[in-house]
Amino acid sequence: MQNIGIIIKRNNPRALTIGIKLSSWLLKECGRRILCETELAEPLAITGFSKSEIAASADLIVVLGGDGTLLSIARHIKENSRPILGVNLGGLGFLTAITLDELFQVMNEVLDGNFSLSPRMLLKVSLYREGRRISHHNVLNDAVINKGAMARIIDLQTVIDDNLVNTFKSDGLIFSTPTGSTGYSLSAGGPIVFPTLNSITVAPICPHTLSNRPLIVPPEVSIETTLIATDSDDVFLTLDGQTGFPLQPLDRIVISKADHSIELITSPSKTYFEVLRNKLKWGERYRNSGE
Repeated sequence: MQNIGIIIKRNNPRALTIGIKLSSWLLKECGRRILCETELAEPLAITGFSKSEIAASADLIVVLGGDGTLLSIARHIKENSRPILGVNLGGLGFLTAITLDELFQVMNEVLDGNFSLSPRMLLKVSLYREGRRISHHNVLNDAVINKGAMARIIDLQTVIDDNLVNTFKSDGLIFSTPTGSTGYSLSAGGPIVFPTLNSITVAPICPHTLSNRPLIVPPEVSIETTLIATDSDDVFLTLDGQTGFPLQPLDRIVISKADHSIELITSPSKTYFEVLRNKLKWGERYRNSGE
């Protein structure tokens, strides 16, 4: 691993300080080449790169921030063999499982080749309008169709492998990977899915019919959802909570498993279930502040 990509949370002084310290250590002590964006490159007096260039050229990508920062680089990875080490700087973070205290110890192990990888599937999301594909992206967490705050319930006709599932009358639909099952899907009543499984969760948001429950389907299927004519102009397709597109009536969203996956370096000190217990406060009883 000679080319180390470093992605930091934008406009975060703490992430910048840690990024400078880590980069200097990698450059001076380890003899590695650093690939980073301009915000970090300028203090180091090195050349900056775009996220796409970092994703294409780095042998290892270190993310200093939270899950959103990791998602921002994951969608730029176009092929396998770009392991990502996510370092949590204090937020909730399910993807950035390495703590700041572990950073340099784990980096030493990784550079020596002592680490484990957790493969994660991606979703391929295409938006069609009047028979023409106008957008195409990969997502690590989820693709969400939802209405604006004042919009009415929307109708979403959903077909899986040419078989009609339902016309969901709801505030929207969430299409989630196992990695994204602890995100928006969980808030909508979806299940927690072990992250290395391959499956797609379809979770309606506030369905008009309470019997409409989240559905888990195999990764080989193709899911098509069409926005039926609506009185509202305020409906959006949002990808990993970061990129959004306004939808029009009869727009069609096609979702399937992406052709490649990404690989996350796992924490050497904690299991996935320990992360769940810590992040979701499992086993902790509510304590009134007045007690």
